[in-house]
Amino acid sequence: MEPESLQSVFDSTFAGISKVRETFTPQLSPREVGVIKAVSTGIANVSGLPGVGFEELVKFPGGVFGIAFNVDENEIGVVLLGEYWHLHAGDEVERTGRVMDVAVGDRLLGRVIDPLGQPLDGKGPVVSSKRLPIERPSPHIMDRSPVTVPLQTGLKIIDALIPIGRGQRELILGDRQTGKTTIAIDTILNQRDYNVLCVYCAIGQRASAVARVVATLREKGMMDYTVVVVAEGNDPSGLAYVAPYAATTIAEYFMEEGRDVLIVYDDLTHHARAYRELSLLLRRPPGREAYPGDIFYIHSRLLERATHLRKELGGGSLTALPIVETEAQNISAYIPTNLISITDGQIYLSPSLFELGVLPAVDVGKSVSRVGGKAQREAYRNVAGNLKLAYSQFEELETFTRFGARLDENTQKIIEHGRRIRALLKQPESSPVSVPEQIIILLALTAKLFDRVPLDRMTDAESSLRKAAEDIPMEVRERFDTDAELSEKDRETILQIARNALASFQSGPEPESGQEAQK
Repeated sequence: MEPESLQSVFDSTFAGISKVRETFTPQLSPREVGVIKAVSTGIANVSGLPGVGFEELVKFPGGVFGIAFNVDENEIGVVLLGEYWHLHAGDEVERTGRVMDVAVGDRLLGRVIDPLGQPLDGKGPVVSSKRLPIERPSPHIMDRSPVTVPLQTGLKIIDALIPIGRGQRELILGDRQTGKTTIAIDTILNQRDYNVLCVYCAIGQRASAVARVVATLREKGMMDYTVVVVAEGNDPSGLAYVAPYAATTIAEYFMEEGRDVLIVYDDLTHHARAYRELSLLLRRPPGREAYPGDIFYIHSRLLERATHLRKELGGGSLTALPIVETEAQNISAYIPTNLISITDGQIYLSPSLFELGVLPAVDVGKSVSRVGGKAQREAYRNVAGNLKLAYSQFEELETFTRFGARLDENTQKIIEHGRRIRALLKQPESSPVSVPEQIIILLALTAKLFDRVPLDRMTDAESSLRKAAEDIPMEVRERFDTDAELSEKDRETILQIARNALASFQSGPEPESGQEAQK
């Protein structure tokens, strides 16, 4: 290239740069920066941010975020969301201008994350094109539909006696080590065949316990349908506080897409304690049991987000199973009574039943489902209608037998029948029972076909009956999943299959009441 032409190229290039430089106007963006006055356990007092709003996200050095909790005239109290050991008085704090949000979307399925959306499973960063605030208003009353579809747990005692519907909030409560988490995990394991997505939120749990849950979900092939949100016991209290809200936002995204979702909060006792700790450190006035006065509100605004949406909004549902721990069977303590009044029923686990080996240790007398009965399939109502009454009668009469009282023949029959109800409602961990198997067991139980089976052979008799459920005709099975009642012909067909399966286990003459029960 000739020198003259090269020179002309340079001249035109520099002329273009000069023109762009002249037209460029630097944009000044104001930043509101404050300083840390003091750092305490999980909180920081900050001054110099006059425009900050309630629950706004603020950024600290080292990439640590916090939520503005106390907004006073001269300073703000910030809940820290992460490790804060490197923060000191005098460090700069910057406003972000947004509230805390979390990544949502299908790519979260199969992942284990913390409440900030950071991965804990070593599978790389969480990729998502959408983020939603963790605090969102619950759906309006007019946007909700009645609870009409059952959520099958695979647990005979719950599906038959304490049914849960999609969109319901059912509290699971009991003392330590009574099997609360086991019921929730078994319910998650049963959702694969029902196209229900699951979110498991661990709040303040030991890392080993969470790892065991994740391993169970992976082993049973349910992890691909589940998101696990974890705030471990040694994490800052701020993360434990925001964990259930972040998990609910993730679940709400799927609900608004028209999907059915199940969310488990394990457990809200730790959540309440974390909030109490933060509130007392921020000098909020304590109330009953040292909890702040708004402890009811933080749980009610969380659980009110569980619902069943109208068809016009996609028809999705969010079913909540909050877990709460009681102390010495005291269900009248502050947090349990709060949650009982917020939810649509409760499943109470009795330590005395647990010690007797009756698993799951559900106390039928203290457990109730206030809306699930409307969603229960008609086939269950047909076969399990009087079961709860018979079981309660048995439990009441059983106490008299401990005094060595002489019992008449009718009372003895009630007690023997009740013992078989209890034996059949037992269920091993991680072994859900399908709907046809439950129906044939419950129908045989109400028809008193098990009354002639010795107690030590009940387990084998139940296994034989579950295998025989495969012989139920397909047209009868199809009615199990609808609101159609079982006809007399359907019942007789199922009972005949049950009689054949139990014939080799029965002994003694058939009870007179057996024919009446069948009718």
